[in-house]
Amino acid sequence: MPFKGRLYAQWQTSARDEDAPDTHVAYSSSPNGKDWTEPKTLAPQWEGGYKTGGGWWTDGETLVAYINAWPRRPGTLREGYTEYMTSTDGDNWTTPQLLLDNKGQPVNGVIEQGIHALPDGRIIGAVHLQPGLIASPYYTDNPSGISGWTKGSMPNLPHSGTVSRELEPAWFYRADGAIVMVFRDQDSSFRKLASVSFDRGKTWTAPVLSEMPDSRSKQSAGNLPDGTAFQANNPSGNKNRYPLAVALSADGKLFDRAYLLRSGGAGLQERRYEGRYKRPGYSYPKSVVWNGYLYVSYATNKEDVELTRVPWEGLSE
Repeated sequence: MPFKGRLYAQWQTSARDEDAPDTHVAYSSSPNGKDWTEPKTLAPQWEGGYKTGGGWWTDGETLVAYINAWPRRPGTLREGYTEYMTSTDGDNWTTPQLLLDNKGQPVNGVIEQGIHALPDGRIIGAVHLQPGLIASPYYTDNPSGISGWTKGSMPNLPHSGTVSRELEPAWFYRADGAIVMVFRDQDSSFRKLASVSFDRGKTWTAPVLSEMPDSRSKQSAGNLPDGTAFQANNPSGNKNRYPLAVALSADGKLFDRAYLLRSGGAGLQERRYEGRYKRPGYSYPKSVVWNGYLYVSYATNKEDVELTRVPWEGLSE
């Protein structure tokens, strides 16, 4: 997230296993996208469970860090809630507060990383709601991003249990003004699900399978400064989280160009450690446009925080 001349990145980390009790959230910043500060702790280890990164937002004056809290409740559903901290300098942070909805009540779920705004300023994102993890679009017109969050109306597809078929979405807008939210498909189609809103995020169509291949993993999407829509993901069509690519569309309907960001193979370093949920590849891609570049960050082999940047004007040619 760009903030006052620097680029900020956050990630969760632990000694061995993903989502282990020692999980905490770290962050770093850079003045140029190449040279990064030593990581600092953003959200420390939590005795009540564990905390993970929920992404960033800024109105230009204040940087907001979202933190997802996952209470340890043996024998109950895996679910959580969202906190936030703010900073005016990127170094000193307020104590965590609960993210609030449009009625002044805590948002009852964990926020998905990668929220961003429409050209008119409305902030669009998604929350995985309790009970369980039910993916739901959310929006707010509060430029601070810390309150006023309103649930969009989207019919979830049939699913078993307490985890929706739609998970971990990202979104972009089309040339005609419609918003498209794309989801990981937990039904293992290895294609993205897509839902469309024609009223700035208030209501959404029932998700349908798109033709975009996926690896059933996190992804990223957005628009370049000229309006070109992009999607960054692992288009493997199976569980392999390589290659990492960005696909582009002039109108947000037909994605007819794609560029390879990381290929795997000889370009993928070997895993160094064992651990729960570890796998080779480029996991959790998230993106932002800053100072003429599209930045895509990811976790290589779930061991190294890395990024690839590309001049955005070259992508839209």
